Amino acid sequence: MNRALPSRQAEELHKSVIAYLAANNFQDTANVLRAELSLGEDIMDLESKNMTLQSEVDNASPTSLSNRNQDPASWLPKLQPRHALKSHRGNINCVAFHPTLPSIASGSDDETIKIWDWEHGDLERTIKGHTRPVLSVDYGGPRGGILLASCSSDLTIKLLDPTNEYQIIRTLAGHDHIVSAVRFISSGAGDLLVSASGDKTLKIWNTTTGYCITTLRGHVGWVRDVYSSLDGSFLLSASNDQTARLWDISGPKPENKLVMIGHENVIKCCVFAPPASYRYLAFLAGVPKTPPASSTAEFMATGSRDKTIKLWDSRGICFKTLVGHDNWVNALVFHPGGKYLLSVADDKTLRCWDLSQDGKCVKVLENVHEHFITCMRWAPMIVNDVSVVNNGAAAGQNGESNGTPRNGAATGASDGQIRCVIATGSVDLTLKIFAN
Repeated sequence: MNRALPSRQAEELHKSVIAYLAANNFQDTANVLRAELSLGEDIMDLESKNMTLQSEVDNASPTSLSNRNQDPASWLPKLQPRHALKSHRGNINCVAFHPTLPSIASGSDDETIKIWDWEHGDLERTIKGHTRPVLSVDYGGPRGGILLASCSSDLTIKLLDPTNEYQIIRTLAGHDHIVSAVRFISSGAGDLLVSASGDKTLKIWNTTTGYCITTLRGHVGWVRDVYSSLDGSFLLSASNDQTARLWDISGPKPENKLVMIGHENVIKCCVFAPPASYRYLAFLAGVPKTPPASSTAEFMATGSRDKTIKLWDSRGICFKTLVGHDNWVNALVFHPGGKYLLSVADDKTLRCWDLSQDGKCVKVLENVHEHFITCMRWAPMIVNDVSVVNNGAAAGQNGESNGTPRNGAATGASDGQIRCVIATGSVDLTLKIFAN
């Protein structure tokens, strides 16, 4: 009769014998036996770590467990990502979350767009269509029809249909220089798109017809970024001319309402603050009364190659400058809970600024990537079972950046379910997903 133990049981017995010898001061014998049986230190170390973790779980108090299940409104990312996704062969320039599915799009210098499953870390598809680097992507579109928009150094904007294998359904041409950014406008119909370009203009497009409705002129340098207010009444733009501009597009004739001057270099990114942040920003700005959530262009933030972030009020006054980054600031996002502003830069850090503490930098993630961090987005928030897209308009329900409904009803995180998921892209060719 064969009395040999199965390999797994034999391995467990060997490890137990070695552990017994080591515990009784027969370390030399334990080492000889480990070498004889080809059991590496890594196996024993894993067993030891497993026992330690099990002990922590067994002895965990209700308080420590509740701390781990942190309130999403105060959640901030940790350095270790859930996924580090690699497939691009060039710098990653932009990312955008799908408003309802666990998908995220990334655009790269390799002229492709890649669609990933951010929950499982899988590459779903690679889209080819542009002939130069892809610089910006955004989800949104008319009611009942989510689209993905992309723009490129090839001077074009492309509209893709996610429900039909991301087929390109329309190409928008009209800019005379590189198209830097695209954003869906949170209008009633949801069929408007705005683009920013090196030709110093912004263009508003009808995504249904493909026609350019209007061209906004005023900047005297390359327009790097553009952002839509939650109700689609205002646009915020940032430029190489070191200014940010607020545009009122609610009437038949768009109007440049404000020019914000103060940065000492190119302004790379801009963002409207969500209503959830109003109470903190109002205090910082010395405003005696918090503006209503229905007022959609009360506070703004800009990030610059001068290494600073500036906070602005609706009068165009800079009431706070956040200093801490050691290189160009490339992307900003407000926490859906309203309390924090997050930023990434060429210094390879992600910084968290507490708006309730005079804009103090309360957390720094060092070396988030191995090279410059070019972009960042927060996953869309779910409001009343409808997902709202970050930095754009959700299909079926036009949304506001960072998960605030376009009707202005939400003034805090309690009005919806915050997804504690952030994505960053880098020159190191990696897309990283940070999640609770």
